Amino acid sequence: EVQLVESGGGLVQAGGSLRLSCAASGFTVDDYVIAWFRHAPGKEREGVSCISGSFNTKNYADSVKGRFTIFSDNAKNTVYLQMKDLKPEDTAVYYCAAKFRGSEEYIAWGQGTQVTVSS
Repeated sequence: EVQLVESGGGLVQAGGSLRLSCAASGFTVDDYVIAWFRHAPGKEREGVSCISGSFNTKNYADSVKGRFTIFSDNAKNTVYLQMKDLKPEDTAVYYCAAKFRGSEEYIAWGQGTQVTVSS
């Protein structure tokens, strides 16, 4: 069974840092594109960052460039999202998802982890 489990969310003050984890089972993260999305109340879901391990490519939304870093640990089959200099507008439920390279459809989603940034 393909499964993704996020962890690492929490409450942090503006300017603080958090590291989110996306642990995969049933497949190898290096063979897929793993993306982080976030969904804030009253807003549309937003793509935050993605990584294609085999090609070592990483992409970021303009809103998080320079503050967020995506990376993977193949030994742990886990993808991380290191977030620094957090802002109140980063408050959202963060989800990770997996898709085949070249595909538009995500085949697996995690349950989400809440990130709340206080001002």
